[in-house]
Amino acid sequence: MSFTAPVADITFLAKLFGLDHLEAEGLAPELADGLAEAVLEEAGKFATDRIAHLNRVGDTIGARFDKGHVTTAPGWIETYRDWAHGGWNGLTASVDHGGQGLPHLLHLACSDMWTSASMAFMLGPMLTSGAIDALAAHGSDELKRIYLQKLVSGEWMGTMNLTEPQAGSDVGALKTRAERAADGTYRITGQKIYITYGEHDMTENIIHLVLARLPDAPQGSRGISLFLVPKFLVNADGSLGARNDVRCAGLESKLGIHGSPTCTMIYGDEGGAIGYLIGEKNCGLNAMFTMMNAARLGVGLQGVAIGERAYQLAIAYAKERKQGRALHTKNEGSSAIIEHADIRRMLMLMRAKTDAARAICYMTAAAIDRAHREKDPQKKKQAKERVALLTPVAKSWSTDIGIEVASLGIQIHGGMGFIEASGAAQHLRDARIAAIYEGTNGIQAIDLVTRKITLSDGQAINDLIRDLMDVLDDLDESNRPGFGATSDHLSEALGAFERASLFMIDAAKTKPVEALASANAYQTLFGIALGGVALVKVALADQGPTAEKRIALAKFFAEQIAPETSGLEKIVKNAASALATIDSVLFA
Repeated sequence: MSFTAPVADITFLAKLFGLDHLEAEGLAPELADGLAEAVLEEAGKFATDRIAHLNRVGDTIGARFDKGHVTTAPGWIETYRDWAHGGWNGLTASVDHGGQGLPHLLHLACSDMWTSASMAFMLGPMLTSGAIDALAAHGSDELKRIYLQKLVSGEWMGTMNLTEPQAGSDVGALKTRAERAADGTYRITGQKIYITYGEHDMTENIIHLVLARLPDAPQGSRGISLFLVPKFLVNADGSLGARNDVRCAGLESKLGIHGSPTCTMIYGDEGGAIGYLIGEKNCGLNAMFTMMNAARLGVGLQGVAIGERAYQLAIAYAKERKQGRALHTKNEGSSAIIEHADIRRMLMLMRAKTDAARAICYMTAAAIDRAHREKDPQKKKQAKERVALLTPVAKSWSTDIGIEVASLGIQIHGGMGFIEASGAAQHLRDARIAAIYEGTNGIQAIDLVTRKITLSDGQAINDLIRDLMDVLDDLDESNRPGFGATSDHLSEALGAFERASLFMIDAAKTKPVEALASANAYQTLFGIALGGVALVKVALADQGPTAEKRIALAKFFAEQIAPETSGLEKIVKNAASALATIDSVLFA
């Protein structure tokens, strides 16, 4: 169950998809003199040597609750404090608040390795990063002065409080209340559920970002405000003061990520938790989306990270486990199962899909960096639209892949995969939540087809398709051996993607009900086409000893996965009529 961070692969991809371009174009001069390589090397060491062993401990022992207090698994506190002391929490934060101001793509690449090492461990820091972004973008100068430096340093952690028992994805139905006090602060009362790291023993203070409704607020999502509610109030000199009126009522018993405390939070048992408004009244959802969009990419990365760890475990087992005698072998006795064709097929599916999803996540992070750093207004606008377009796909397709790859890992282990001692089952249990939280993958599909593919009247999606076609043109011009019919297969996939996109843009404008019926299939088609071409881009860029492996992966994806797009195109165009024939009585 050991894990080794794939530092070389991750460094190669991070540089290819954005870091080298940012440095060359003067948008990230801080990356000079090999800084990115040095940061990733150290991040990989910390993942392998310090975080990885927590994964099994977190799963078997987990977080524990007793009389309002939460104790994290053994090793959690010490590892987190060493991680925070290393400055890792502030990689992308502004230098004005004690951060390092480095590109988001570099942070994502580091998080890739840390999350593979232990997804449950990294959930807290992931949400803290989002809280930093939200507070930096929308908080008052006073709130920034008091809270940002401690959050950036990792001395305090942040949370996101959205969900309530009656309001899951429908945030507009929340009932948590906020009433203004005479001193200008607010008193928060209500209940939140599924709050990741809502209570724990890793930091001395926890800063909750809470959505609540003011008494005179409009109904629905337009009447929601965002508040900062600390576990401990902060004195004028920066020291911690009285305990706030917020508590954890219990931990959820979950399928996976047992090391991450998932809390039910109660606000206002004794009159109301003291909170501070972030941004404008009734505009809280906009402010929270600053945090949520970052979290959506982070969750997409969780699918990649689980896929990486599941693959490492599966290939190690396949090389050691002997069973049956492979055809055409000259060796006597049983063969290692990796010699059997079906095992190799599953391993290639695991590797190709994980690498494709990783590339999509890195593309998204690179677009985020351009959206923040570009000086030209038109380029900045294009980058923002690329982020908006790719984020739902990065979140949904990558987390679907994480579940699939983890399941394949169990299959490769055979009966042993169904036994907890192998470690393979944990990956599937941990991965399953990622398709649900931070907006279910169905919600991502709705967002994609109703808001994102129509950006700039469809120009954003057209620009992306043109960029993908340019990669296939480069492939045709390269004449490199080994690709076989890769270009033909992916050209067909891009054709299906382009036709489906035109269909969906029209449906979104004229037949929105039909667009919603086709949204999930379209989102999957999008991910396959994008991921397949991304693997070609990676293979073309590699001129070293790993080039043959990357070419083989691109070819496998093109031949074994990309053909699914033709069927998905048909599903996209026929989904509405298929659903229209189903009477509700069938679901009675």
